[in-house]
Amino acid sequence: MPTPTKKTATARPKPSRQPEPPRQPTAPKRASRPDGAATRQLLLETAGQLFAERGFADATSKEICERAGTPMASVNYHFGSREALYEAALIEAHRQVVGLDELAALVASFADPRERLRALLGRFVGFSTDTGTPWGFMLMLREVLSPSNAIPALIEKAIRPKAAFLLKTIGEVLELNPSTPVVQRALMFSVLPCIVMMVAPVRMQAALLPAVAKDREALAEDFVRFVMAGLDAIALAHRSDAQADN
Repeated sequence: MPTPTKKTATARPKPSRQPEPPRQPTAPKRASRPDGAATRQLLLETAGQLFAERGFADATSKEICERAGTPMASVNYHFGSREALYEAALIEAHRQVVGLDELAALVASFADPRERLRALLGRFVGFSTDTGTPWGFMLMLREVLSPSNAIPALIEKAIRPKAAFLLKTIGEVLELNPSTPVVQRALMFSVLPCIVMMVAPVRMQAALLPAVAKDREALAEDFVRFVMAGLDAIALAHRSDAQADN
């Protein structure tokens, strides 16, 4: 009997694998660019520091942009010109020295105008004795010693609102209209000595008046007493004049 022949299983061809397409290299993520407000603030801070160090004439737009790490056209794009940037830096400098919001917050808890003025005067003396001053102080000092064409803008945008605030407070203490000449003179008598103390070199103060440098708190207290007594004398004199006129 014939032996049955085994069927040889035919191997099925394996499906050919298609080569995988080469992977595209992943593009590196770009660092997020700061928005316009952040770039403007960066330029303002950088320019303020450079203006304080070197003055307006020696601080170029190119150097400001290089130090800030921004494109060369950034100053013109965000401020219009280097002069406008300097004006903005001056206004920011005045805010650093004393801000209107800071003054308002300082006296918000006092109902008595005399107490409000005491708080303001004490803070002004503190400005003149601060050792860690921001760049704004040095820039304002440069501007005081060598005024620029930006002075009118600085007066209108930064100084006048604060002067009106102080005139109102002193007028309430003297019980006089803030627009009267006596109130304006009283403001000058009250604030000008603080400005002089700010401008006077610390080494000179320490050499000539060593006791002043040793006790800053006593300096502030005595200055407030001095100004308040002077204002009381002015108020008394002008009340007497008003009664005599009547």
